Amino acid sequence: MRKLALSLALIAGLAFAATTVKAQEAPQAPDPNAAVMNFEKDTINYGTIAHNSDGYRYFKFVNTGKEPLIIKEAHGSCGCTIPTWPKEPIQPGQSSEIKVHYATDRVGGFIKTVTVTSNANPSSKVLYIKGNVLPDPTPAPGTTPAAGTPTPAVTAPVK
Repeated sequence: MRKLALSLALIAGLAFAATTVKAQEAPQAPDPNAAVMNFEKDTINYGTIAHNSDGYRYFKFVNTGKEPLIIKEAHGSCGCTIPTWPKEPIQPGQSSEIKVHYATDRVGGFIKTVTVTSNANPSSKVLYIKGNVLPDPTPAPGTTPAAGTPTPAVTAPVK
């Protein structure tokens, strides 16, 4: 009985090893005719910008491949970074852009990503935005400009 259990374990182990080796075969070569997204730049620096200023920027690119480029999805690394991409195919040699909106109501430095998925080679591209949003120069009523904390109420002493 022990030999049978050992034999079954050995056979199962060999079968597992064979499937692992098969899964590690060489990856397929990329399609030489695939679309290719060639970006002017993959990082946009907003610099130092005012609170609630224009948060739109544009990543310009050209399809330098041989097939039409189809962008399947573009998503920001958080809800404050919202990309908009062309839904129609971009023909070889044609230019287009991905519009990115950053919510400039968030004060402070930021570095965010936009991941673009397409039929291009490579199929995924990460773009970056960075910058610094200054505090609002006119704080909300009841706050102090320097600390941004509510002003304590002043009460008369009780006699």
